[in-house]
Amino acid sequence: MKAIILAGGSGTRLWPLSRGRYPKQFIKLQGDKPSLFQETFERSLLLVELNDIYVVTNERYKFLVMGAVEELGYDYNESNILVEPEAKNTLPAIYAGVHEIAKREHDSVIVFPSDHMILKGQEFADIIKNSEALTKDSIITFGIKPDAPNTGYGYIAPSNKKLNGYQVEEFKEKPDYDTAVEYIQKGYFWNSGIFMFNTELFSSEVKSYSIEIHDAFAGTNNIKEAFGKITKKISIDYGIMEKSSKVAVVPVDIGWNDLGSFDSFYEVLDKDENNNIISEGNIVLDSMNNFVHSEKGKLVAIIGVEDLIVVDNRDALLICKRDQSQKVKVVVDTLKEKKDVRTEYHVKDYRPWGNYKILEEEKNSFKIKRIKVNQGKKLSYQLHHHRSEHWIVVKGMAKVTIDDEVRFVSAGESIFIKAGQKHRLENTGKLPLEIIEVQMGDYLEEDDIIRFDDEYGRK
Repeated sequence: MKAIILAGGSGTRLWPLSRGRYPKQFIKLQGDKPSLFQETFERSLLLVELNDIYVVTNERYKFLVMGAVEELGYDYNESNILVEPEAKNTLPAIYAGVHEIAKREHDSVIVFPSDHMILKGQEFADIIKNSEALTKDSIITFGIKPDAPNTGYGYIAPSNKKLNGYQVEEFKEKPDYDTAVEYIQKGYFWNSGIFMFNTELFSSEVKSYSIEIHDAFAGTNNIKEAFGKITKKISIDYGIMEKSSKVAVVPVDIGWNDLGSFDSFYEVLDKDENNNIISEGNIVLDSMNNFVHSEKGKLVAIIGVEDLIVVDNRDALLICKRDQSQKVKVVVDTLKEKKDVRTEYHVKDYRPWGNYKILEEEKNSFKIKRIKVNQGKKLSYQLHHHRSEHWIVVKGMAKVTIDDEVRFVSAGESIFIKAGQKHRLENTGKLPLEIIEVQMGDYLEEDDIIRFDDEYGRK
């Protein structure tokens, strides 16, 4: 068996916690507990060997994938990370993984989204193993037994019994409340978005129902070339599952939640005696049924309120009724229309070498950042035309290259880089390196940069 993890989604319904450059699957939602992606990776290892896990993501998340796996303590093969040149929805992403696996051999494959919570991981792994025989003639979707009418999920209508599952009669779109009640009474299941199949059968069904995607990958091992031939975005549900006659559903009760909204978060996270979920340090008085999250060091106090979502980041504040949290996507769409960078960037931004946090800024005057460079990592060799930079080392030792001259700067020392000078910051020590960077100039945007290699140090 092989595993494909889909890790390219952006999680817009969880803004401002989730942003385009750091989406929900990589966020640690509960302190130091693993991220959703890390939990998915560990769940995959209950079923397959390390080198039989394939992650499909995009270029800006590739280093987040590598960092998350490295943090788990695994030496993971970078070639198993398949980078989509652009998002084309789930069917091209899954087929990219299938195409890569089929180069070696045809096998059964389990496909996991990376942003779902599953509380009964081992129990689910056992069900997957027991369902593998179904892949001989079926593409399996795992159906969740509903615990209440929900209008946010698609539904699956089962028909004839088939081993430990059922032949699928029909997929149903997201219903209104009354229809959802009717579906549950008829024994329908929620569509989990988790699939299992044999690569040979799946490829045959893709050829029958999504020939463009099949042909795009035929005769090439270049994912960029293949994606360039795909003219439209298409999901696996629409492209295959709703059309194929070879689809089965295996019902499961595994503590599943797709965490598609803050209300979904509220359902699964630990609550206090008044059913509040409160991040550490915040104060709650005479309040019930609330979700309150703030950045470390930021105090939020609520008094006499019920059923609220409060998410307070340094650069954005969200307040809404819990039953209205699906509308967060409308806020994100509005910000995108205004080209507001807060849909993409946190104040803290993660890079292949570490991260930086903007402490203070004034447009076209100055910007102050706290930069952390991980052990053995380095920034690109670069220059800026419109700004100078003053670096103050606060932790560790910096290896600094300025116009090919190398200097070492210790904690408490500083160095100045003039506009137009080529420069690089590097951590060759055994401890994390942290600096305060003060940028000064009349243009401080990210495009005022010329790189002579990339953020991995590659030419």
